[in-house]
Amino acid sequence: MHRRWIVYTVLALDLDGTLTNTTKEISARNKRAVLSARERGVHIVLASGRPVLGIEHVAQELGLIGTESTILAYNGGQLVSTCDLSVLWERTVDIPTIHTCFAYAKEHALAALSYDEVGVITEMPDDVHVKLEAYNNAIPIRRVADLIAETTKPMPKVMIVGEPSLLAKARQDLLPLVGEKADLGFSDPFFMEITAKGVQKASSLHVLLGLLNRRAEELMVIGDGLNDVPMFSIAGLAVAMANASDEVKSHAHALTASNDEDGVAKAIEEHILAK
Repeated sequence: MHRRWIVYTVLALDLDGTLTNTTKEISARNKRAVLSARERGVHIVLASGRPVLGIEHVAQELGLIGTESTILAYNGGQLVSTCDLSVLWERTVDIPTIHTCFAYAKEHALAALSYDEVGVITEMPDDVHVKLEAYNNAIPIRRVADLIAETTKPMPKVMIVGEPSLLAKARQDLLPLVGEKADLGFSDPFFMEITAKGVQKASSLHVLLGLLNRRAEELMVIGDGLNDVPMFSIAGLAVAMANASDEVKSHAHALTASNDEDGVAKAIEEHILAK
């Protein structure tokens, strides 16, 4: 049971399955609630596995660009200020690790992808899972002849996508090769995300709280996925969506309605605006 007099000054929102509905839209009620929380001085954090490109237009839609809010991108690999889109903090995967993963994907006919300044880059633009990643982020796909040659700098996150059984085998094979330097996690069974060792939404949120000089007790988190559970563990209040799995719900302090029923707005109204 949470003390109702706690004031939550930082609000971290997952995007897919949480802030956005099943058609990747943000409802008018959710927008109003986020705006009202920000007007009360709550620091809004858009926390997602998406690249910055896939979050920036969401921040724009919510009226957060030019304000004191934060984009937590790449599952925690990068923190970006919405004031001027400057990078506040980041952890990247080194080039040898990325190239090892991409070489494995090519050898086993799996689609690998990274990101440039515009959207997704890949050797397999017609792969259904690559298309899904581009759709989820509302960004274009650019085909490249050689993804390894195209990738010349460390990245906060790259991906290998495909059938779950093949990705499970890929993870098993790659861990002995790159596991000391990178984490190989799954945002969905068909999306394997390669991030720097120890990077997750919770770890970068902890960094952000330090930058903001805020206590964890002041943090409210709303999410629906397994990658949101570590955030739940550090939050003063963790709220799970009705569309979350039972496992995710078991880690939450409170529940709200689904992402198609304005669950984010209802949680904000109850736990922030009603106080």
